[in-house]
Amino acid sequence: MSKRFRLERVKPLKPFKDKAAYQKALVKAQKRLLVIQQAYLLQQRRAVVVFEGTDAAGKGGTIRRLTERLDPRFCKVWPTGAPTEVERRQHYLQRFWRRMPDAGTIAVFDRSWYGRVLVERAEKLIPKRDWKRAFGEIDEFERLLTDDGVVLLKFYLHITPETQMRRFIDRLTDAVKRWKITHRDFEVRRFQDEYREAVEEMLARTSSGFAPWHVIDAEYKWAAHVRVFTLLADALADGVDLDPPEIDDDLRRLAKEIGVEV
Repeated sequence: MSKRFRLERVKPLKPFKDKAAYQKALVKAQKRLLVIQQAYLLQQRRAVVVFEGTDAAGKGGTIRRLTERLDPRFCKVWPTGAPTEVERRQHYLQRFWRRMPDAGTIAVFDRSWYGRVLVERAEKLIPKRDWKRAFGEIDEFERLLTDDGVVLLKFYLHITPETQMRRFIDRLTDAVKRWKITHRDFEVRRFQDEYREAVEEMLARTSSGFAPWHVIDAEYKWAAHVRVFTLLADALADGVDLDPPEIDDDLRRLAKEIGVEV
């Protein structure tokens, strides 16, 4: 078994000095990701981006800012909730196979197949033998994807219990944010110790050379956004030709007919 990961050792991120500095860094990262997305489309590449994390750590906001400048036709977000009755009668990975990206597209998972070794384990929804077996199954699942050419990125957003409670209170008292909070959020806090143990073992046992975990300190949301997008862009761009496509002779001739020299 891999050496245990400790969440308290996650390196804190330095906050931005003001919103203007954050916006500048955010837009720069978003534009870079758009260029990468265009290259993936033209070169028929595929990518999967997984987001897990503490409740209220900012997964939804991170995903929203990640996708807001991308072409939605070629980037699909999959929010993952509890399995349906039909899905419960199937292997838990089956519903995720159906959501893998087509050539030229990126699939983003807001929670994922890791529910097997997180919520289902922590809340004792399945027998111990099932979630223990899942570590090997997930490793093989991800190896199959990456061996087939899929770029797989996994992010875990971490906040302390104290920060989580502050954000829960903010959601309760802000009418615009109240839709984000449910009784379920408070119920889960009863399993804090179980979740922490499950998360730390998950990070240790399922971070591999072909599909590593990036654990992000999300105490400062703006800093977390830019850190995630920088890591994501670096990984997606690795070994990829990001130059714009050449204009072929037929297109050049058509452009010339309308008075445009290219």
